[in-house]
Amino acid sequence: MSEKFKSPEELEKLKEKYIMPSVSHYYEEPMNLVKGDQQYLYDSEGNGYLDCFAGILTNMSGYNQNEIEEKVVDQVRKLKHTSTVYLIQPMLELAEKLSELAPGNINKTFFVNSGTEATEGALMLAKFFTGSSSILALQHSYHGQSYIARGVTGIAQWKEAELFTTPGVHFVPNGYCYRCPFGKEYPSCNIDCARYAEEVIKTATPGHIAGIIAEPIQGVGGFVTPPDEYFKILYDIVKKYGGVYISDEVQTGFGRTGEKTFGIDHWGVEPDMMTFAKGMANGSPIGAYMATDEIADSFKGSNISTFGGNHVSSTAALANLNFIEEHNLVQNTAEVGRYLKEGLEDLKNRHKLIGDVRGKGLMLGVELVTDRDEKTPAPDKTKEVMEAAKNKGLLVGKGGLYGNVLRIAPPIIFDKNDCDDAIDILDRAISEV
Repeated sequence: MSEKFKSPEELEKLKEKYIMPSVSHYYEEPMNLVKGDQQYLYDSEGNGYLDCFAGILTNMSGYNQNEIEEKVVDQVRKLKHTSTVYLIQPMLELAEKLSELAPGNINKTFFVNSGTEATEGALMLAKFFTGSSSILALQHSYHGQSYIARGVTGIAQWKEAELFTTPGVHFVPNGYCYRCPFGKEYPSCNIDCARYAEEVIKTATPGHIAGIIAEPIQGVGGFVTPPDEYFKILYDIVKKYGGVYISDEVQTGFGRTGEKTFGIDHWGVEPDMMTFAKGMANGSPIGAYMATDEIADSFKGSNISTFGGNHVSSTAALANLNFIEEHNLVQNTAEVGRYLKEGLEDLKNRHKLIGDVRGKGLMLGVELVTDRDEKTPAPDKTKEVMEAAKNKGLLVGKGGLYGNVLRIAPPIIFDKNDCDDAIDILDRAISEV
């Protein structure tokens, strides 16, 4: 590459000097990623990587996708920003598109800049609508970086101190069958993990709740995917006690899970509200929360967003959603995802380090353990596998309460040849470790 780039070593020195130390990164030997093309990333030294993490499930339709980027560049040249105190045509057209896609009676949108803001806004609206401050959240969940978002996050790593223990938030068991919190086996378990929510409401709240916020498949939690009955039981309990159901679609939205537009659709539940970010605009910063007319109209106060719904991000999101639709990527995700999952299951049969394979579409988790019988988490081995895979040209993410889950979530333009390449590299990386 002819362009002059700083070395990873130079960048690490800048990071250490000028960036807050809480900002961490993957890899003991990080690279300076400078270019993307479809499902590939390239570093400053010209090395290419098959990307199976998509910028944390954000670059949904791949990098440098001309059909999307040309519309974004055109909008940048015309107008980037005015704020919501003025009419913004791209934002309003995007809101119309979201209303067409959304399940049930969800119809109205408020645009923000990130998933964290979307969480904050949705919880505020739920509390205002119900008159309750009691919120249910799931163990192993993750909903963002702010005070309130960390308060509904169920992973100690992301809470750090009592500061992030928010009053009025009550955690209920997630549908983590591989590590059942009740030590039972599905389906004879009677889905007690979901049913326990009623006990929490009756003992830890006034008996009337604002609602629940839940990821259909837990992202940072390690792509935990609950059984078919889980969310329907949870939904019925929440409605019984006056709450609204908020589906956090930040990572599962817009076809990521295959066959369905939104993750919650797989469980036959129509939420009252949804939150979005990440993959909606294929890399441009955006967030949003949606609600039914009844819930949205309950808040009569003034509300603005300086950058939310700006011309460029709204244009990017609308172009991306149209691209996904026009290229039938939701169905592609289902077919390619099944193929990739079969390949991962085959790796599990050949490598004792793999304890569990789970997920839907192109949102797949591979949990690594040192002992299958004891299910002993293997966080150190997980880091080593990631490092080995990177050195062989494959990027994957990690997550889970113990940091022992490989998160595999490539751009949804992936094909079966890409899957073969990814499986081959993972096979060699795990063998090496």
